[in-house]
Amino acid sequence: MLIIFNKPFRVMSQFSPCDHKSTLKDYIDIPHVVPAGRLDYDSEGLLLLTDNGRLQHQISHPQGFWQKTYWVQVEGEAEESALALLRPGVTLGDGPTLPADVTRIDEPAGLWPRNPPIRYRAQIPTSWLQISIQEGRNRQVRRMTAHIGLPTLRLIRVAIGPYQLNHLPPGVWQELPEPSVAEPAHRSPGPRPKTRPLRKFPFSKKAPRS
Repeated sequence: MLIIFNKPFRVMSQFSPCDHKSTLKDYIDIPHVVPAGRLDYDSEGLLLLTDNGRLQHQISHPQGFWQKTYWVQVEGEAEESALALLRPGVTLGDGPTLPADVTRIDEPAGLWPRNPPIRYRAQIPTSWLQISIQEGRNRQVRRMTAHIGLPTLRLIRVAIGPYQLNHLPPGVWQELPEPSVAEPAHRSPGPRPKTRPLRKFPFSKKAPRS
């Protein structure tokens, strides 16, 4: 079984109770599925869950078997010179990162509102980026943008490998066909071709649960 879930803001990526915080148990009532990887409490978007141990390991391996793509709202004007620093990789406190695909995009059309909303400062603009990485370090994207002086205000994961969030509203899950794990479903680390920004779709208000 493979489940895609649009994790809302301030939901823990776990089923067990955690200091009165909202968890996956508040949204998903399916026995034996576990998250394949994590998504921070203060991040939103695509989370995969499965009851297949091999698939779970393949998706969540910390060296990043599956590429992950994020829409990132940052504080400040994202100049091309700053983004060029991210693409070959930057050195963080836990070592250098792999190369990343980084593109400036327009604010995604029809994006659901966040509650509470991000902080806005008068006289300070915000920018939207699409960032694709092939690693799974703790709070990696946030640390990468902070490294170039662009603090992350909002972080939405929109793709993991071949799976995209598409029209799935926050708090809703859907079951998909499970991929074969007999063959690698990841890209090997190394140079990547340039990617185009994901289609900025209008989100539907309702989606049927599977």
